[in-house]
Amino acid sequence: MVKRVFPIIVALAGAVFGIDLAARIAGEVLWFQEVGYLPVFQTRLQTQAAIWVLSVGLTFFTCWGNLRLAQRLKYLDRVQFPRQANNGDPSKTPAIGLGGLLLAGWGLGILLTLMLLYYSDLAIDRWHPDWNLPSIAATLPQRFNAVEYLQSLQPIADYPLQWAVLAVFPVVVLLWPRLCLRLSSIALSLGLGVVLPAQWSRVLQAFQPTDFAQSDPLFNVDIAFYSFRLPMLELLEFWSFGVVGYCFVAVSLTYLLSGESLSEGRFPGFSRWQQRHLQGLGAITAMVLALSFWLQRYELLYSDDGVVFGASYTDVNVKLPAYTALALLAVAIAILLLWEAVTGASPFDRRPRRRPTLEEKLAPRRPRKTLVPPLYVILGGYAIAAGATTWLLPALVQRIVVQPNELVRERPFIERSIAYTRSSFDLDDIEVETFNPTGALNQASLKANSLTIRNIRLWDSRPLLETNRQLQQIRLYYKFPNADIDRYTIRRQPTPENPQANETRQVILAARELDYSAVPDQAQTWVNQHLVYTHGYGFTMSPVNTATESGLPEYFVKGIATDPTAGQDDPIQVTDPLIRDSIPIGAPRLYYGELTDNYVMTSTRIQELDYPSGDENVYNTYDGTGGIRIGTGWRRWLYAVYLRDWRMLLTDNFLPETKLLFRRNLDRRVKSIAPFLRFDRDPYLVTADFDPDNDDPNQNYLYWILDAYTTSDRYPYADPGEHSFNYIRNSVKVLIDAYNGSVQFYVVDARDPILQTYRKLFPTLFKPLAEMPPTLLRHIRYPVDLFSVQSERLLIYHMTDPQVFYNREDQWQVPTEIYRSEEQSVEPYYLIMKLPQSTSEEFILLHPFTPRRRANLIAWLAGRSDGENYGKLLLYQFPKQELIYGPGQIEARINQDPVISQQLSLWNQQGSRVIQGNLLVIPIERSLLYVEPLYLEAEQNSLPTLVRVIVAYENQIAMAPTLDRALTAIFEPEELPARSIIRSIEGILPGVGEGETETAE
Repeated sequence: MVKRVFPIIVALAGAVFGIDLAARIAGEVLWFQEVGYLPVFQTRLQTQAAIWVLSVGLTFFTCWGNLRLAQRLKYLDRVQFPRQANNGDPSKTPAIGLGGLLLAGWGLGILLTLMLLYYSDLAIDRWHPDWNLPSIAATLPQRFNAVEYLQSLQPIADYPLQWAVLAVFPVVVLLWPRLCLRLSSIALSLGLGVVLPAQWSRVLQAFQPTDFAQSDPLFNVDIAFYSFRLPMLELLEFWSFGVVGYCFVAVSLTYLLSGESLSEGRFPGFSRWQQRHLQGLGAITAMVLALSFWLQRYELLYSDDGVVFGASYTDVNVKLPAYTALALLAVAIAILLLWEAVTGASPFDRRPRRRPTLEEKLAPRRPRKTLVPPLYVILGGYAIAAGATTWLLPALVQRIVVQPNELVRERPFIERSIAYTRSSFDLDDIEVETFNPTGALNQASLKANSLTIRNIRLWDSRPLLETNRQLQQIRLYYKFPNADIDRYTIRRQPTPENPQANETRQVILAARELDYSAVPDQAQTWVNQHLVYTHGYGFTMSPVNTATESGLPEYFVKGIATDPTAGQDDPIQVTDPLIRDSIPIGAPRLYYGELTDNYVMTSTRIQELDYPSGDENVYNTYDGTGGIRIGTGWRRWLYAVYLRDWRMLLTDNFLPETKLLFRRNLDRRVKSIAPFLRFDRDPYLVTADFDPDNDDPNQNYLYWILDAYTTSDRYPYADPGEHSFNYIRNSVKVLIDAYNGSVQFYVVDARDPILQTYRKLFPTLFKPLAEMPPTLLRHIRYPVDLFSVQSERLLIYHMTDPQVFYNREDQWQVPTEIYRSEEQSVEPYYLIMKLPQSTSEEFILLHPFTPRRRANLIAWLAGRSDGENYGKLLLYQFPKQELIYGPGQIEARINQDPVISQQLSLWNQQGSRVIQGNLLVIPIERSLLYVEPLYLEAEQNSLPTLVRVIVAYENQIAMAPTLDRALTAIFEPEELPARSIIRSIEGILPGVGEGETETAE
């Protein structure tokens, strides 16, 4: 009965799996066809299929073939002792007693179990990638190392399943070796069939490399070899280690447990043919070891054992020759073992071959002496030699030779690490200038830099988001997941002081997205989830530098008009007609965004919720170009299987023109198209009009811009720090239509060799940046993620002198500030300002630095975003002999001032609390201005209001209700504004003198 039912169950399971796989592939084909990147998917699918066939086929054929051969050569019947013991057959190895047999069998079982667990973990990780990571590209798998894997399973309480398998499976293998080994060979084949196809992009890169036009200093090989070819060779090493290691363990277990050796309590020794089989596997193992040690020569360029990253003195002078010798020795061992496996005799046995006489046949047989030791002695001796030359000897040389003269020995290697790290993180092209504050800022200077002053950011995205959530969400199901800073050209009324009709303003833009999880539980039905609640609506736009009389942010663009009697056609509220003329609004529907995690069906019999209007709702039907038609026919069945949603087949609400919109989340959408790129954490919303002549009020103007990076962890001598890569370029800008879902990839850095390789592989994927519409091109900005990485690396690698670097004499750090009463690192921030050498203001990203363990400013880094200057970095360094206040020092002086701290303590009473916002360092001409906003929020209901602005300049601090008043208090103290406090910094410092205080009520 079981024999009849089992094939049926297997056939049904295979049919279900086949249908699901076919639906998945067909669904992906239709989706990639919809977004216009079907050739990209075809290339990926063909490569993955080829890798799967090769990896699964070769793994299964090798493992199964060795198991079949071992089954033929093993002892079939119960072995009789002593007749078939070693002393009766000198060609056998020595017999093994019960204790040794159990120890060997259990040890090999443990090793086999660790291998299976390791490859299973790798397969599971690739089967369920973490879409929240900046990159879902598979990391390069490491060769199996039993000791390292055991250490990764600590503590035991965190890995109960793995340890349970490790305790039970070796015993099961001893009891039922044949079944366990066959099943494990299938499991290994399927596991590698998951792990290796995930490396499809690395395989493709290996066949289309692009030269970096730069070679490493040790092997004099172009960096393209390390970025493109070396990972492919390491994949080959990873696969061969797993397959050959498994075969050697499985075959050894088969022989050891054959002939009911456990029942008899002894193993009679390996027969001559068994030895030849193991010698053949030993030869292949030795060749794999030769490959491994040869590749480890190149991996010395990523060593972190020395004083700097990359190959150090010990690596070059001890480990490199050792790895070379071990590789050549492994080849020699492989040849020797292969000779014995093929011929059955030692190549050193020079006795002539002849037929034995009758007397020789009847005489007692003596063991043949040979100059070649047994296999386990060869491999054991090789392991000892490897340990001595790659661990013990380097440690001795490091301690005896290097450490007493470390700087002298390591100097050339320090120079290499500095040069290659600066190159890999694009720090070589930073323009360095000296910024010597003159303290000559006055009212005339402020007027000459009025655009900078009018764009000083008083609203951070965090308090603004909290205010938005209180005032602008309109309904529970609307959310503002993020707020982003950008610049827009705003029309204004000219004045005698400022006759310009247009003005660049720094603003914070936040999208009002729909969060279905916030819909009340009673309303969370299938129809509502997939047919009604389909999109968000609108956005808010706030200038960064102004507030209302009550301290709330002002809005250029804000909420949805909820009063149906207002009589306005456009539901989006705009504060000024000039703003409506400046900012394209149209019908701001967001079908694609950061919170759109579910799939929806549009153009159905059920109308979609558009936006609320008073006590009623306005409904709409999607008419965009996005989506896949599924209204009738086989596509409806296909996606019911693909999405595992059988209600799609049962609903009566579909029409012939019904479309399915899925993968609407920005991260999922772009990572599905280009999983080989690394993406920025923060997509930002842009509103732009491509066609000013089109006056359609329902036109969509909302787009998302997302930065994408090419990265590598194979750049020689480049120190990655805490990052998972040691090479990065912002080579691509991604544009996503918030209404139609179209995705465009624009090339920003055409010089990047990694991107050039991708452009060879996917010629239809990337477009030149010149093809981006000009109205959107004006909104690209230097990405914060890249800038943060470069800033972090610059803290150490601005030091280019080897001796200064070795002593860490001039190491920097990111300053700290107080935010919400907690100390945190100052994050990079955007400014509109005029750089010292520029004639006009521009949009920059700025980050200040302080010396390590000191609070005074030492430098600031600027990333430029406008026009031809996009992507350029400027580093301004302060004279080291002068004291320039850092953010931490300014905040300490603010909090230590008795007058200001008294006012803050007063506000911190009676159910409210003061929030100290980001302290900004604003370079103006050759001076520095420090600005910090103060917010007041109730403890029970978080609605931050801007209550004061603190400005510090030179030795004075002023606190006033607005920025203009605070500036007036410092630069025109004779006209001290109302409710202002001005203090002298010197009076706050202990032992310097008494501060002067002026207040105006």
